[in-house]
Amino acid sequence: MVYTLKAVGSIAEIGQRDWDACANPCLTDPDCGKPFDPFLSYAFLHALEESGSACPASGWAPYHIALEDDEAGILGVIPMYLKSHSQGEYVFDHNWADAFERAGGQYYPKLQVAVPFTPATGRRILTRELAQPGDVQNMLVGGAMKMAENLSVSSVHFTFTQKDQWDRLGELGFLQRTHKQFHWHNKGYQQFDDFLEDLSSKKRKNIRRERRGARENGIEIEWVTGTDLTEVHWDAFYQFYMDTGSRKWGRPYLKRAFFSMIGETMADNVLLVMCKREGRYIAGAINFIGSECLFGRNWGCIEDHRFLHFETCYYQAIDFAIRHGLKRVEAGAQGPHKLARGYMPTHTYSAHWIVERSFREAVEQFLDQERQYVDEEIEYIEEHSPFRKA
Repeated sequence: MVYTLKAVGSIAEIGQRDWDACANPCLTDPDCGKPFDPFLSYAFLHALEESGSACPASGWAPYHIALEDDEAGILGVIPMYLKSHSQGEYVFDHNWADAFERAGGQYYPKLQVAVPFTPATGRRILTRELAQPGDVQNMLVGGAMKMAENLSVSSVHFTFTQKDQWDRLGELGFLQRTHKQFHWHNKGYQQFDDFLEDLSSKKRKNIRRERRGARENGIEIEWVTGTDLTEVHWDAFYQFYMDTGSRKWGRPYLKRAFFSMIGETMADNVLLVMCKREGRYIAGAINFIGSECLFGRNWGCIEDHRFLHFETCYYQAIDFAIRHGLKRVEAGAQGPHKLARGYMPTHTYSAHWIVERSFREAVEQFLDQERQYVDEEIEYIEEHSPFRKA
C-alpha cells in the first residue's frame, strides 16, 4: 500500500463522490454514526469556490489536502485555504499578526483549515469509513504542517473543530484555544410553548411579548425550502444580505451567484425565513439544515421593525427545530443577547500551529490564560440561565 499526499487548488480536482465520502460518510453509510454536515458538503464548498466567494482574489485560495493510496483511492481530505488576511474566520488573530510583524516577521500568508465565512463547529479532518481514522488523521495533519514548511507560511489554523479532533491536534503539538457561542438545545419539546414552560416567568413573558411585537404592522412570516425556493427569494434575500453586510463588515463575503448555486444543488438543506409586509419581502434569514442541527447564518432587512430580528433568527429557528425533531440550533457567532431567549453558552474549539518557536511559546502563554477566562465566563453565564431553577 503506497500513500500519496497532495494539495489541490480546487475542490473540483477531488470531485464530489470522493469528497462527500470523506466529509459526510452518512450519505453512503447511514449507520456510521456521523451526522450530515451541510457546510462540509461538496455542494456548499464548491459553490463558494465557483461563485468567486472563496478564491485567491478574495484572499481565500483553496489549498485542500487529500490522502490517497494506490488501492482504495482517496482516504481523507482537509478543507484548507491559503489566506492573505484574517477576515471571515470568526476566530480573531489580528493581535497575533500585529505582534509577529512588529517583531520583523511576516504573518501572511497563513493556512486556514475551516469552512469559509462559517462559524459552525464540525469535523475538519475528514476520513472515509474504510480508512483507519487515527492513522489517516495523523497523516493529514502532518501533511498540513509539512505544507506550512514548504510554503514558508507563518502558521496553520484549525477553527471551529470538534472536541475530539481538537484533542488530537493538541497531542500533535498544536496550541489549543477555546471560545464560546450560544446554542439552543431541544429537550424533547413537542411545541414552542413546551420550551417556554421551561423558562422563568419573566423570560417567558418577555418572549411572548417580543413575538407579538414582531408581527405588528401586518408582517407575515414564511418558511421557504426545497423546491419552493426561487430566484425571486434569492434576489430579495441578497438585497437584505448586502444591506446588513455592508454596514456590519464593510464588504459582504458571499456573491449573488453563490445563492443560486446552493438553490440548485442543496435546496433541501436550506431554510429561508422570509418576512413580508404589504406584499413585498422586507427581511429574512438563511439557515442550513443538518441531520441533527439547524444552523442559523445570515440575516438582513430593508425595513426596521422592533423585535423582528429576534423573531426571524431565533424564535423561528427554535420553532422549526422542534417541528422537525432537530437536537439543537446554532445561531452563529457572538450574541450574549441570545441568553435571554433560551440559547445557552457552549465551548467552541480551535487549534493553531505556529512555525516560529519563540512566537509559538508566547502565544501558548496567552492561550493558557484565555482558556481559563473562557471557562470562568461560561460558568458565570450559566449561573444566570433563563431557565427555571430546579
